[in-house]
Amino acid sequence: MRRRAWIGLGVLPLLAVGGFMAWKTRAVARELVDPPFYRPQPLARVEATYRGLAEGEGGDPGGTWSSEEVDGLQLWRLRRREPAPGVVLLLHGFGDDRWGTSPALKWFPNLDAAIFTYRRRDDALRAGGPAPAVTFGARESAEVVRMVHHLEATGTPRRRIVLMGRSLGASVGLLALAALEREGRGPLGGIVWEGAPASTRSFAERLVRGPRDRWWHVLAPAIGAMASAAAGRMGDYDPAETDLLQRAGPRFATSSLCFLATEDRLAPPAVQRALAARFASGRIIEVPTWHLHCADVLGPRYAEAIREATGQWFQNVEGGR
Repeated sequence: MRRRAWIGLGVLPLLAVGGFMAWKTRAVARELVDPPFYRPQPLARVEATYRGLAEGEGGDPGGTWSSEEVDGLQLWRLRRREPAPGVVLLLHGFGDDRWGTSPALKWFPNLDAAIFTYRRRDDALRAGGPAPAVTFGARESAEVVRMVHHLEATGTPRRRIVLMGRSLGASVGLLALAALEREGRGPLGGIVWEGAPASTRSFAERLVRGPRDRWWHVLAPAIGAMASAAAGRMGDYDPAETDLLQRAGPRFATSSLCFLATEDRLAPPAVQRALAARFASGRIIEVPTWHLHCADVLGPRYAEAIREATGQWFQNVEGGR
C-alpha cells in the first residue's frame, strides 16, 4: 500500500504537467486561427478613417478611394492627386484588417495604395457569421498573388508594385513574393517588411514564452509544435506551408527593405537576417527594440528610409535596370 501511495504521488506531477500542456495547446491553437483580441471596427468608423486619409493628414497628400470586387475579395485603392510612379499593396498583420493597416499608406506619400482584408474576415464577423481561419500565409499569400495579378491586369506593371507588410503581413508578403517570382515573369518593384514570424510552429512557441523567460518554458517547443498542428487541423492547412525558410526560396530578385527589431521575441532576428540575405538587392535596418516597435524608435527616420528605398527602386525602373 505504501509503495502504491508513493507511486501515486509521483504520478500526480506528471498528470498536472500533462493537463497544463493540453490546456495551453488548445488555447494557443485557438489564438492562432482566431485571434481573441481582434474585433472589426464598425463601418462608420472605418469610413471616417478613410475620409481622413483621403483628405490628407500629417503632411500626406491624400487622394481618392475606390473599391472593387476581386475574386470574392474587396480591394480598396487610393489614387493620389498627382500621377504616381507605382502602387504599394499594404498587407495587414495578425489580428488586424484593412482599417488598422490603411494609415501605413502615409509612409508612401508618392505612391498610390491598395489594401484588402485576407479572406474577408472583417465582413464575415460584422455579419455575425463564423470567420475564416487565419492560416499564417498558407491561404492568404495566394490572395496576395491574385491581387498582384489584378493590379497588373488593370494597368500597373509588376515592376511598379511594392509590397509592404509587418508581422504576419511580412510573412504573407514573403510567401506571396516567392510564389510570384516562381512564375518567371520578373521581380516586383520592391518589398518593405518587418518582424515576419518564421512559421506557425515558431510563432506558437513564442506565444507560450511571452515577453520574458520562465522556468517552465522548457515545455514551449512541445506545446508550440502541438498547437501548430492543431491550428492546421482547425484551419484546414498544412503548417509546413508557413515555414518561411523552407518556402521562401533560395534567392529573391525583388529589392528589399527590412526593419529588424533585435529584441523581437515573436519574429526571431536570426531568421530575419537569414531571409534578408536571400535578396540580391536589399537593406537591413537593425533597431534595438521589440516586435513592431521600429517605427516608434526611429520616428521620422522610418518613413524617410522607406521613401529613400522606394525612390531608388523606381529610379532603377525608369533607368531600365
